[in-house]
Amino acid sequence: MTVKEVLRAHSAAHEDASAETKGEGGHASSVAPAATVAAGRASQELGVRRAEFELAVHLGLIAVTGAPGGGRPRVHEDEIARLREQPGFPDALVERVRTVGTAQGAALLDIAPARFTRLARAGCVSPVTFYLNRYRAVVWLYLADELAAFAAREPELLAGRTPPEMRTMLESGADWRARNWRSQRIDRLLDRTTDPWARTAVQASALDPVQLAEVVDDPYERAYLVRVRPEPVFGRPGSMAAREAMAELMLADDPDEILWRRVNLTLELDSARGDRPAPRPGDDGGARATPPARTGARPRAVRPAPAAEPAAPPACTGASRPAAVGRTTRKGLLARLGWRGRGAG
Repeated sequence: MTVKEVLRAHSAAHEDASAETKGEGGHASSVAPAATVAAGRASQELGVRRAEFELAVHLGLIAVTGAPGGGRPRVHEDEIARLREQPGFPDALVERVRTVGTAQGAALLDIAPARFTRLARAGCVSPVTFYLNRYRAVVWLYLADELAAFAAREPELLAGRTPPEMRTMLESGADWRARNWRSQRIDRLLDRTTDPWARTAVQASALDPVQLAEVVDDPYERAYLVRVRPEPVFGRPGSMAAREAMAELMLADDPDEILWRRVNLTLELDSARGDRPAPRPGDDGGARATPPARTGARPRAVRPAPAAEPAAPPACTGASRPAAVGRTTRKGLLARLGWRGRGAG
């Protein structure tokens, strides 16, 4: 063996040993996969558009995790692998997040667009998201899967005369679209956290400042609710007009709905106060911050859930409306809320 060959062999052996050392823990191995990827990369690997990806996250179909330092949420590679192994990938995932507007929804149900609008206003089908058209009007979008399920569940509402109770409700000007969107949005945000103050903040987001101050009279608690309120991890409206529309749509606007939200807020607030006090000026980390958690899966609440709002009005389902709270607690809660009812003046 020549001198050059000896030197060449020694160099190759040194490079192999160096590569093994890096792979074992000295430095990051070039073949070791990253633990998480950004949302854009994840949507590409899953073969879905960014809007479809964000809606899947909102619906809890894709789990994400908070980035260190409060950056944009990221997706674990094992989560991507799990989704890719599901039957029918990626078409099945795309179909689960497919949304349609009024015209497409009516065609899907084989009914007239006017009848579809009446069903939506009556609360029989609930929008999952919205956008603003060029006239800055809200255009509601519905999950195609949910419309198909409704057609299978309530075929009698797709043909024939509108039920009298529903017709009376619609003639009075009722419109449950925004209310149902709010209810589902709140439920999904609650599913992502078990922290009592964060859950309280979610309930508080449906009340205007006046209503909120009547239930949460401590200004430090109200300020803390703003700080810990969970927001959708993706899909925040970009334009000023869209943000203004979102802020308006988030607020309960019917006396009955406002009562529901005040009751839920009161119950969650009691739970939060029992867990820990809200911080005061000068506190040195007195109130624990909610650690970033992986979302998408539904964490189990550590305390009994508050009163839940019905998913649809009686005019659509024919079911009687459940009581907001039990008989033993209703009077005490309403007294704390300062609620006098619709006819109070």
